[in-house]
Amino acid sequence: MSQIRTVGVIGAGTMGNGIAQACAVSGVRAVMVDVSDAAAQKGKATIAGSLERLVKKEKLTAAQRDAALAHVHPTAAYDELAQADLVIEAATENVALKIDILRKVEAIAKRDAVIASNTSSISITQLAAVMSHAERFLGMHFFNPVPMMALVELIRGLQTADAAVAAAEAFARRLGKTPIVVRNSPGFVVNRILCPMINEAIFVKQEGLATAEAIDEGMKLGCNHPIGPLALADLIGLDVMLAVMNVFYADFNDPKYRPAPLLREMVAAGWLGRKSGRGFYDYTQAK
Repeated sequence: MSQIRTVGVIGAGTMGNGIAQACAVSGVRAVMVDVSDAAAQKGKATIAGSLERLVKKEKLTAAQRDAALAHVHPTAAYDELAQADLVIEAATENVALKIDILRKVEAIAKRDAVIASNTSSISITQLAAVMSHAERFLGMHFFNPVPMMALVELIRGLQTADAAVAAAEAFARRLGKTPIVVRNSPGFVVNRILCPMINEAIFVKQEGLATAEAIDEGMKLGCNHPIGPLALADLIGLDVMLAVMNVFYADFNDPKYRPAPLLREMVAAGWLGRKSGRGFYDYTQAK
């Protein structure tokens, strides 16, 4: 595996632009690919806004902001991934979509490039099975918001080689992150624990045991959590939460992972949390 100088990031949404920002701030060139130039440019604009806030908080200088932005290259052209030493897929949690993307990436990426998925729940072994050189593939699960969160889960599929894990681990540390290496299993480690807890909080809300505010306050004060489970669900995105719980429910074949009906109904209503302006809380006044 070669030294990682350029990273390809597929997806310019919340996770993709966050990963690209973390790379750029660390001096690594990030080629950020999305379905259109407009979508990729929008991702870069989000990064610019995030960096500007860091300048105002005096966590970055204006020169560091400008240098970081210069390291972000937005594009709709997959061919530009040919120069990447590491490619991280950060698309929506959909197996068919991810498989299609990974096939495109492997056809373009150089032979010694590491390829990773930022999936939060989908089997790395399953995704690797569609690749010709599955030994170079692993999961790199960043947490939202990527620039702030220190953890990266590195997930080994059955096919993943030690060299790919070592390269990803060294790169995560270069970004100032703390990596943990885990085996492939639905939800891996953190989400395996976290998402059922959030789902249970939604059941509690659904059953009318307490208000959203009371549930969140209880978990913050009683369990020392920095954010309540329902506010966290809004931050993650209720559609993402539902997708993860559906994966757990199907893969474990265990009713304890059944998504709360209220979660399904809110997603059907388009109440997805912060990104839609409404979830368990109303965010429209903050805009």
